[in-house]
Amino acid sequence: MLSPVSKLTTAAKRVLLGRPFRSDSLGHTLLPKRIALPVFASDAMSSVAYAPEEIFLVLSAAGISAYLYAPWVGLAVAFVMAVVVASYRQNVHAYPSGGGDYEVATTNLGPNAGLTVGSALLVDYVLTVAVSISSAASNIGSAIPFVATHKVLFAVVAIAVLTAINLRGVRESGKAFAIPTYAFIVGMAAMLGWGLFRIYILGDDIQAVSAGFGLNAEDEHLYGLAFAFLIARAFSSGCAALTGVEAISNGVPAFRKPKSRNAATTLLLLGAIAIVLLMGIIILAQKIGVVYAHDTSNLVGAPADYHQKTLIAQIAETVFHGFPIGFFFITIVTALILVLAANTAFNGFPVLGSILAQDRYLPRQLHTRGDRLAFSNGILFLSGAAIAFVVMFGAEVTKLIQLYIVGVFVSFVLSQTGMLRHWTRLLRTETDPAQRRKMMRSRVINAIGLTATGAVLVIVLITKFFAGAWIAIITMVAIFIVMKLIRKHYDSVSRELDESEWDGVLPSRTHSIVLVSKLHLPTRRALAYARATRPDTLEAVTVNVDDADTRRLVREWENSEINVPLKVIESPYREITKPVLDYVKRVRKDAPRDVVTVFIPEYVVGHWWEQVLHNQSALRLKGRLLFEPGVMVTSVPWQLSSSAHAKQPADVNAPGSVRRGFEQPGRRG
Repeated sequence: MLSPVSKLTTAAKRVLLGRPFRSDSLGHTLLPKRIALPVFASDAMSSVAYAPEEIFLVLSAAGISAYLYAPWVGLAVAFVMAVVVASYRQNVHAYPSGGGDYEVATTNLGPNAGLTVGSALLVDYVLTVAVSISSAASNIGSAIPFVATHKVLFAVVAIAVLTAINLRGVRESGKAFAIPTYAFIVGMAAMLGWGLFRIYILGDDIQAVSAGFGLNAEDEHLYGLAFAFLIARAFSSGCAALTGVEAISNGVPAFRKPKSRNAATTLLLLGAIAIVLLMGIIILAQKIGVVYAHDTSNLVGAPADYHQKTLIAQIAETVFHGFPIGFFFITIVTALILVLAANTAFNGFPVLGSILAQDRYLPRQLHTRGDRLAFSNGILFLSGAAIAFVVMFGAEVTKLIQLYIVGVFVSFVLSQTGMLRHWTRLLRTETDPAQRRKMMRSRVINAIGLTATGAVLVIVLITKFFAGAWIAIITMVAIFIVMKLIRKHYDSVSRELDESEWDGVLPSRTHSIVLVSKLHLPTRRALAYARATRPDTLEAVTVNVDDADTRRLVREWENSEINVPLKVIESPYREITKPVLDYVKRVRKDAPRDVVTVFIPEYVVGHWWEQVLHNQSALRLKGRLLFEPGVMVTSVPWQLSSSAHAKQPADVNAPGSVRRGFEQPGRRG
């Protein structure tokens, strides 16, 4: 039976999310490679829009001359990305179930290592959404002043839109993200290709608007360890480009068969495209002389009204000078890819949350699929956490980026360590020479991956800890502890329910109590139902909160044909719940082996406002009685006339309605 509020909620849900999918249609939501690439790789693709920018920003502290090191920093980031991609190709073949780093670490290093990975990735997915959306707000804000002054509002609305799209199901969201992602890849490739062609083939001397500016460096005289620390900071900021790689290993079950091979191919495409775009942006930005600073006041020679565009926007403006369509196209697709980059987290976080919930480390609701076969609760949890970070940090990328990538490199290191143990364990029993050679090659790749990611993690912790990374670390520790406590609770409940032996002793007697406020039809029905259960003792109980009403009820009861005794409980403070509880406790104390059943008449109404006017005392009383041992609570419904129109389901003419008995009159024939 659906109330009007339920009908309205269901209708709104169908408008936003569409009709529900049957469970056996899950296979139809699986992704081909052409859709899986934008779904799972949008984060890694989009990070090239801000990772090079962060490299230039960090190097600007030492002056324009430090930009000479940008390509070398970019090469170091590209090398680590290539190693990580190669390493994760081994992961998806070895563990295709979708557990990713969590499953690898848990299986090979133990549950604590797996929980560490899980907590790190959960935090990193949330920050992926926050950073990507905040960066999109900054990029769009450079062209639209309203967005620049309302970045938090824009970010919150964008996250809400992404949430709605993903709640419709992974296939729909994949189609929604395919066109913008591919447009970004093609647009960036065209911009970089045309720009480098003009410089190296045509010999054009193209210069960015900011090329003639000077730069007031924070410290132009950095030498030795101080300069090495600056390069390390630039490298750690550039490593933001690696985020999103692990999402494919978590999302292998979403691929079409052969799942592992398709996931590995998608991972290879992701890495190749991201590396090309990353290096292309850095080289082209250096060649056209882009000068980028944290604050325009540090730019020497810039006009007073100069508005600093993002690094990508400056490159596009320079390369497509005289061709504004190209500039606007790059600006739009960059903003879109930054908004849609969060989709990687919207696909990875719910799957990981589902696996953790299945292992009883998170609430079981996160393992439940919604109407559209997406993990709806995980999607909603992710969006809420991301909105909280956006609001707390004012949608400022510079602040959020300091918290970023710590989690993903923690998971990288533990995952590669686990893979080394995985191959070592298999090599002990494998006798086929061909398989042994393949396993040894995979172990070497994972060993290189462990070395590279371990070095990056150390650099990230040293260079970013006091800049904000400590917040992410504390959050990871908190999530780790909460997950341990949740698992402890579930284990405790399981032991209590499964290991305790029931003695099989039936209660010696049943004592039934019917709560009475008036002598009307609902009361008579409750009495009739209580009699039908054939209790050993049956009595009616009323609470005296008004002397006149109680005397009237007693007179009516005595004059009626009802032969059930009515007991009046005094209530000096006009309470109902406590006197009934005290009476039930006395009955239990007098006969501990008896079972007490309390029958409560309740109204069934058809409007939400009627629910507010009725049943409030019954709800409070039921809530308290449920905690009493040896007490059963039974609601006896009485349907009011207003409930009649709510009996039919919302969609009467849905497929199967006739079979289920919900046919409208006149529809047969």
